[in-house]
Amino acid sequence: MSIAIIGAGAFGTALAVALSANRPVTLWGRDTGWAGTRENPRLPGVSLPDTITITDDLMLATHADTLLLALPAQTLRGFLTSHAALFARKVLVSTAKGIDLTRLTGPSTLIAETCPQATIAVLTGPSFAADIARGLPTALTLACADATAGRALQHALSTPVLRLYRTTDVSGAELGGALKNVIAIAAGTVIGAGFGDSARAAIITRGFAEMTRLATRLGARPETLTGLSGLGDLTLTCTSAQSRNFRFGQSLGTRAEFDSRTTVEGAATARAVAALAARLGEEMPIAAMVARLAEGAVSVENAMETLMTRPLKEE
Repeated sequence: MSIAIIGAGAFGTALAVALSANRPVTLWGRDTGWAGTRENPRLPGVSLPDTITITDDLMLATHADTLLLALPAQTLRGFLTSHAALFARKVLVSTAKGIDLTRLTGPSTLIAETCPQATIAVLTGPSFAADIARGLPTALTLACADATAGRALQHALSTPVLRLYRTTDVSGAELGGALKNVIAIAAGTVIGAGFGDSARAAIITRGFAEMTRLATRLGARPETLTGLSGLGDLTLTCTSAQSRNFRFGQSLGTRAEFDSRTTVEGAATARAVAALAARLGEEMPIAAMVARLAEGAVSVENAMETLMTRPLKEE
C-alpha cells in the first residue's frame, strides 16, 4: 500500500513522520519552500526523515493508492471538486474535524459526493501534531464502513507508537471529532474569563450531552461517542493549551487578539451546528452560544448568564 498525505500543515506533517516508520511516504503541500531544510515551520523542531518525499506536485502525490486528506473541513469540498479526477477510485482517509458550513455535512459525505468511486475512511481521535511527530504514544479511531478495507487500513497505518482502533461507524467518529472542537472553545472561554475549573467541568459534561444528542439523532452509535473519537478527544482538547480551539476560547475569555492565520475548526463548526440543530429541532445551547461568541454577537458575561439562567430540569 503506497501512502501520500495531502496537506502539509502541522498534523499532515506529523502523520507523515509517524507513518514513514513503516514505509516511504509522500507529503504534498501548496508551499514546500522549506523542503530543503527538512523542517516544516508549522512543526518546528521536527526533522523530516529521508523516507518522506516532499512535493508541491499534486499529480505526483496522487500516484499513491491511499491518500490521507489533512485539509481543513471548510476547504475540503472545494479542493476535491477542483481535483476530483485525481482522487477517483482511491482510498481517501479524511483527518478533518469539522462540519461544512454550506452543506451542513461531515467530510465523509463531501468525499462521497465529489468522489463517489472512492473508498472512504476517517482518522480521528485525541491527538496533537507535536506528540505524534515526537513519537509519543497515541491512540486514534479509524472509521470505515467497508470492514475489509478498514481492517487493511488499520494494519497499514498503525505503528509501534500509533495505535488505531477500528469501527464502521463513520458518522459517529467524524461527528465526535467535529463537535468536540465547539465544546473546546467553550471550555477555553470559561478558563480565559476566570470562571474556574468547576465551570469547565460543567461545560465538558453538558457539552458531551449535546454532542451525543446531536450525533445519535444523525445516526451515530452512542458507544462511538464514549470512545476515542468522542469523549477521548473532548477530554484532550478541553484541558490543554496545545488545542487551537481551546486557545481561541481563552482569547475570547480574556478579550485578547488571536492569530487569524491559525485554523480554528470549531468556530465555523459552531455556526454549522447551530444551523443543523435548528433544522432538526435539537437543543444545543452551548454550541449556539459558542457560535454567537465567535461572531462577536454576545459578551462572555452575557453568554454565561444566559446559560446559567436556563430553566431548571432533570439531568
